[in-house]
Amino acid sequence: FLLLGFPCPREGQILLFVLFTVVYLLTLTGNGSIICVKWDRRLHTPMYILLGNFAFLEIWYISSTVPNMLVNILSETQTISFSGCFLQFYFFFSLGTTECFFLSVMAYDRYLAICRPLHYPSIMTGKFCVILVCVCWVGGFLCYPVPIVLISQLPFCGPNIIDHFVCDPGPLFALACISVPSTELICYTFNSMIIFGPFLSILGSYTLVIRAVLRIPSSAGRTKAFSTCGSHLMVVSLFYGTLMVMYVSPRSGNPAAMQKIITLVYSVMTPLFNPLIYSLRNKDMKLALRNVL
Repeated sequence: FLLLGFPCPREGQILLFVLFTVVYLLTLTGNGSIICVKWDRRLHTPMYILLGNFAFLEIWYISSTVPNMLVNILSETQTISFSGCFLQFYFFFSLGTTECFFLSVMAYDRYLAICRPLHYPSIMTGKFCVILVCVCWVGGFLCYPVPIVLISQLPFCGPNIIDHFVCDPGPLFALACISVPSTELICYTFNSMIIFGPFLSILGSYTLVIRAVLRIPSSAGRTKAFSTCGSHLMVVSLFYGTLMVMYVSPRSGNPAAMQKIITLVYSVMTPLFNPLIYSLRNKDMKLALRNVL
């Protein structure tokens, strides 16, 4: 396949290369610093175990697309092999699914901490936390083999040009020699279940959290809680909003340029912002980071 990426003059290509390289390095640094502070024994609690795994996930999630994109920007051919395309497809979507599951589990953890603080230590034990982490990782990587096998069996007609920077099901369906509405329906139904299941869980958790926060008598306490919940919900809305636009409605008709921008938001920008939103605003995390440095 030929991945067009971002066609523009050479000067524009160099600018994009520098921009995406800086974003990639900042993402690795931000998420890597969160992993490093796990050496602090005070942060060996369920919330920080989840944050550490989430940061590790974000490093691999952005690494499934950006390095190959950077190579394509500098490359004259911009090609990717058939197996390489579907391998990228598998890891990109599996890691994205794992992120959906982790966001749901982290929202549930905040619900327990705020709404059921006295029961929190007995429910969110270390063992239960490890089980949740394993379910997220294993579940995320078991979801997409079936859709990928279905799409990989389609006959593809030349010139096999993908007007995107990543192997995505939409452009791949467009390259198929035959119309396969049943396969498209299966894939989009599958995507909808994966997106809406965790999203409704997050929505339920934060609805209960906000209801509990409104009962806090102190205005300062309410402001602090709303600040935390608001920033978390902002990231969730950004991530899930773009996912829904891309993958829930079949043949949504988004132009190629819009698809690239939407994909950049949830695959490149959210891994960059998540360390700031979830961790580096946290006092304990910042103190541990200073100690490590």
